Amino acid sequence: MNVALHEIPVEERIRMVEDILDSIAAEKNFLALTPEQKTELDQRLDAYEIEGNSGRLASAVIADIRRKL
Repeated sequence: MNVALHEIPVEERIRMVEDILDSIAAEKNFLALTPEQKTELDQRLDAYEIEGNSGRLASAVIADIRRKL
């Protein structure tokens, strides 16, 4: 890692990363879905609409992950 980065306080580095991510998110065309990604999302949405499965609570998923660690 660049030594100069270590000289910047952690809070400032976090803010810089957030600013960079915000600037990337603002360029929506840059993050366009591939045809394969669009197909996958369409299939998942169709399955949700047919099955009505609303998924699981985040707390249940996290608990499962912790049990497996």
